[in-house]
Amino acid sequence: MKHLAAYLLLSLAGKTPDAKSITSLLETVGIEADPDRIKTLLSELSDKDLNEIISEGSSKLSSVPSGGGAVSSGGAAGATGGSAPAEEAKKEEAKEEEKEESDEDMGFGLFD
Repeated sequence: MKHLAAYLLLSLAGKTPDAKSITSLLETVGIEADPDRIKTLLSELSDKDLNEIISEGSSKLSSVPSGGGAVSSGGAAGATGGSAPAEEAKKEEAKEEEKEESDEDMGFGLFD
């Protein structure tokens, strides 16, 4: 994927991607390039229009399910109760924050 990203960045910059330019771009961000993957990528994309490939890929992605259903968030309280709903909402937020803070490290560190 990183090799493809480098290829696309070079193309977007108006340059013709080749093995040397892809390797150079990846090395500038500290990524070791794999010559075999670059060779395969270049052979697969030679003589192809990138815009056409991207549009084909987008149409394929539109048919792929991408996660569960939408999450419903209860909605806002009505304005008939004056400031009471606002105060109640603040209390709920404070409770949620306290809960999040208490579960933060659970007694051990990530890198211990």
